[in-house]
Parts: sequence; C-alpha cells; structure tokens
Amino acid sequence: MTRFVAVGLVVVIAVVVAVLGAVGPWGWWIGAAVLVAFAAVGLFDLLQRRHSVLRNYPVLGHMRYLFEAIRPELQQYFIERNVDGRPYDRDVRSIVYERAKGIHGELSFGTERDVEEIGYEYLIHSIAPVPQLGDAPRVLVGGPDCTQPYSMSLLNVSAMSFGALSANAIRALNAGAARGGFAHDTGEGGLTPYHLDGGGDLVWEIGSGYFGTRTDDGHFDPDRFAEKAAHSHVKAVSIKLSQGAKPGIGGVLPAAKVSEEIARYRGVPPYQKCVSPAAHSAFTTPRELIRFVARLRGLAGGKPVGIKLCVGSRIEVLAICKAMIAEGTGPDFIIVDGAEGGTAAAPLEYEDHVGLPLTDGLMTVHNALVGTGLRDHIRVGASGKVAAGNDIVKRLIQGADFTNSARAMMMAIGCIQAQRCHTNKCPVGVATQDARRARALDIADKSLRVTRYQESTVSQATQIMASLGAAGPADLTPHMLRKKVSPTTQRSYAELYEWLAPGVLLTEPPQTWATDWAAATPDSFRAVQG
Repeated sequence: MTRFVAVGLVVVIAVVVAVLGAVGPWGWWIGAAVLVAFAAVGLFDLLQRRHSVLRNYPVLGHMRYLFEAIRPELQQYFIERNVDGRPYDRDVRSIVYERAKGIHGELSFGTERDVEEIGYEYLIHSIAPVPQLGDAPRVLVGGPDCTQPYSMSLLNVSAMSFGALSANAIRALNAGAARGGFAHDTGEGGLTPYHLDGGGDLVWEIGSGYFGTRTDDGHFDPDRFAEKAAHSHVKAVSIKLSQGAKPGIGGVLPAAKVSEEIARYRGVPPYQKCVSPAAHSAFTTPRELIRFVARLRGLAGGKPVGIKLCVGSRIEVLAICKAMIAEGTGPDFIIVDGAEGGTAAAPLEYEDHVGLPLTDGLMTVHNALVGTGLRDHIRVGASGKVAAGNDIVKRLIQGADFTNSARAMMMAIGCIQAQRCHTNKCPVGVATQDARRARALDIADKSLRVTRYQESTVSQATQIMASLGAAGPADLTPHMLRKKVSPTTQRSYAELYEWLAPGVLLTEPPQTWATDWAAATPDSFRAVQG
C-alpha cells in the first residue's frame, strides 16, 4: 500500500506543479514534466508483472537493471570488493536468469575461469561425439518393496518449505514443476494447499518436527500422515535426517515469519521461533530408521520412501547399510545434501565448518551401497549448488542418479540474492511472509520461468553427455571427469577416488574401509568400541 500511496502522491504533486505553471512562470512546467514522467513510470511498474523488484520498488528498482546492463564493466569490481566476502558467481546467475527468461545465453571471449588453477575440474569431450538424446532421460525410483514407483527427472526442485518461502513462491515452483514434468520437494514445513494448487509432482519431506503430521506433543502422527500421503500429487516421501546448510541441528524459522497461517500448517504457536529438534523421536538407531522407512511406505500405499542427509561419518552410513541388510528392506532413494549447498539460514560456523562437501558425501554413499550390494535397488539424488548442465553431468559421474536444485530455482522465480531471507523483508517476494511484498511475485510469469530454466538446463546436460560420447547417463564413466592436481598433472575421477566392487564389503572389505566397516553396527549410530 505504501508504494501506491507514494506514486499517488507524486501524481498529486505533478498536478499541483502543472497548475502553478499555468498561472505562474513557465519554469514550473519543467518540474511538472519531470514529475509526470516519474508518475507514469511508477504506475507502469506497479501494474506490470514481469519484474518483482519494480512492483515492490517502483522507479527506484530501475537502478538494479541499470547496474545489470553494465555488469561486464562492474564484474571485476564486485569480485575484488564483494561486501560480504562471498564470490560473485556471475556465470551461475547469468545461466539461470537467461534460461528462465528464454534467452539462449552465450559468452564471448572464452572462459572466465582460471584453467591453470589447482583443483580445476573439467569434462573430457570425445573427438567422435554421439547424437543428443531426443527426450530427456528419467530415473525410475522404487525398490523391491515399492508398489508405486515414480519416474524422476534429472533435475528437480530441492527442499524449500512454505514459511521459508512465500505462498506465491511455492505456487510458482509447483506450477512450473507441473508444466515441466519434474518433482517439487516440499521441504520440512509441511504439506500445504500451496504445494497442491499447481498440480505438480511432490516429494513430501518429513523432518524431525513432523510438521503437518504431528501429535499435540510433537511426535509423529501415523493417521495424519496416511491421510495426506494418499493425495495423488504426493509421489514420494523423504525423511530428512540432516541438511547441508546446518547438519546436526534442526531447522529454524524466525518468529517474524511464523504467521498464524504458518503456525496452523505446522502445528506450532504463532509468532514464536519455530525450531525443529536436532534428532528424530520416531527412531534412535539405524535399525529403527529402516523400520520407520518401511512403516511410512506401508502408510503411503507403497509409494517410494527415502532419506535425505548431509554425510558426516562414514561409519554412520555403513551402519544404515548394515541395518538394511539385517531388516531385509531399505529406502527407495537417498538424497545426499552437500555442506556447500543450502538456502536456509544457519550459524556461520555450521555453514563453513560442519558436514562433507557434496562430492565426498555422494561418493561415500554410492560406494557404501555398491560395496554392500544395495546400489541396484536404491536411487541416489544429489543436492548442493546444482545449477547448470555441467553440474548435473558431474554429479551423475560421481554416483548420483538425479539432482535437486534450490538456489537456482529461487533465482528462476526472481531471487536477486539480497540475503534478507531471515528478516522477512525479501525485496522480490520470494522469501517472505509479508503479503505486501509477496504480491509482487506473479505466479504465472515466474512458473513459466521455472519450467524454461529446468528444461534448458536438462537439455544442456544431455548435450554435454553427447559431447563426451555418452548417449545417456548409463554411458558416463569416472574417466570422463578430470581434476588438475598440480601445475603439470591432471587425474581422472577413476584414478583420484576409490570405487568399490559390488558386494566387496560383505566378503573381503578393502583395507581402506575395513576399520569403519567393523565399527559400524545396525543397532547404533555410534561406532562399536573395539
């Protein structure tokens, strides 16, 4: 309302100045013309639907597009003087924004990356590339105990809750997923009407707070779960053990964002900080976790049920694998969240110093499943700074079957990385519960951008595969990804990392895994003391 009043005030002042010009010196007409121009721009900004910044900040918002227009000249300045000390990742932002807008983005004058830098990774193209796949490949998720398997896209919307994001943001993401045929993870904040309105396929995430399916005392409610899991849009269920942004502590929604509506959907008091427990109350051991997975699958009518975690200890991963073997069942998928990813607010110490990066966590889970003979039945997802086609291909080479993206999907619906998410004052209406700010996000326009971004990125991934000589994900090998490890040496992932043979941990664990394998037990997440 404030922005409408401001524009209206400018109109009134313009009329007054015009009247003064009519009865006084002609110089008043200059001021009237300027004010009329501002008023016209302001009215246009308020009524247009393409740019959320302009809808929330008429006239003033044009400064952002001015700086965007001269971005190449400001690039080095921002790299050297970024105010918060974080890298200004122009490549990723350009890719997302341009693809979301339907622009075929290309850069001039070659790479801006330092290809001589130690740690530089690159994909090995073939001198005889193969034709690109006509249809994007999909991954069938569902193990032996799953009766309703789901066909998953290579790139999906990662977990972001209603509460962290606005209702309009959730609606835009879901409608975009419905149009593009990919999955939308609800985040741990509960299954809400905003997730269901657009008709998109949903992965319903259940966190330690059991929001949306909890008893009055905060424990898991099987009846409420079964009722909601039966919805036709719910295609799979994910049990969140931890997340990359802050592994080892529960999710946090600041009191400023816990509106009465949020409180109602989560089953918590309004206007109070909403903090999830660090650990689940429904299970305390790996064996109990696997039994909980099986229980949810039964309550969900045989839909796929998986787990999501940021990997910490390899012993804990192996303990879960031993529990699967002991119980004769397991999750249908495992989503590995990298410590470098995460859109959630978190203590700086956790963001920078807790949890394994996605590459290490992903390969730990992949190898553990292969080594225990479980990999054929369990699909692996990768989440953590996945934004471009090359990210998808790299993660598939490292052991994933599909990927999820949060930050890039936020950019596709208008996020400008203002980093005001925790304040409830997001300038573009993405990460806020302020209805006045959220109204600026036009669902129809932004949902189309989500679809465009996802389709273009997956298409680019399949084109890269073809350039490597791979007709599809099944043809990708660790030899196709290399890393510069010294000024004169490069190594492929086949050489840099250990790749376990199927079932080897059950017969003759290699020396590098033997100690951890012996310390893992299905009856405790703690290592066996021996």
